[in-house]
Amino acid sequence: MTNVKFSVSPPLKLSRGLLLLRTFLGWLYVGIPHGICLGLLGIGMFFCVFIAFWAILFTGRYPKSFFDFVVDVLDWQFRVGVYGNFLRDEYPPFGLGVNYPAKFSVTYPDRLSRGLLLLKLLFGWLYVGIPHGFCLVLRGIVHGIITFIAWWAVLFTGRISEKMFRFMSGTFRWQAGVMAYLYLLTDEYPAFTGRDESQAPGQTLSVGV
Repeated sequence: MTNVKFSVSPPLKLSRGLLLLRTFLGWLYVGIPHGICLGLLGIGMFFCVFIAFWAILFTGRYPKSFFDFVVDVLDWQFRVGVYGNFLRDEYPPFGLGVNYPAKFSVTYPDRLSRGLLLLKLLFGWLYVGIPHGFCLVLRGIVHGIITFIAWWAVLFTGRISEKMFRFMSGTFRWQAGVMAYLYLLTDEYPAFTGRDESQAPGQTLSVGV
């Protein structure tokens, strides 16, 4: 079982009005206010990761307060992305550690490897950035096509198909694994998949089709 988790509760129905509002004014009421907040928090997150690097190097542990801060900032980023991709209609709340139908979490590790830490620093671009970056670029193209189709589906039916929802949320899940690894939150190498490992094979989502 992975210690990096990203989950999105499937909606029973999606608003056509909110769909159009996000499409034409999302930059104004989502992009600007959340962008400013996340930009400032991103600066703080950079310093937290920098300090955490040295803490892990000398002690093998990620300072808990810094760990929680980085996870909460990434969680905020993901819930904004989920709203922007109209996977949920609830406006993403401002703040750290808040409740939302989309959740990013990482189990706090008792110890982290100093060897892997140096490997990430020196060769992370090679064994993480290149293969995952290449796959995510290709997936991003498909994601964009599916998002376009899903937009029209929501506009005319108020619903998104199960397969579309799985794929779109899976893109965020894949990104979550990569970001958790590169931000030193885990030693678990990210999987080349966006599949939800917490869901049993054959289990279906309660998403309208």
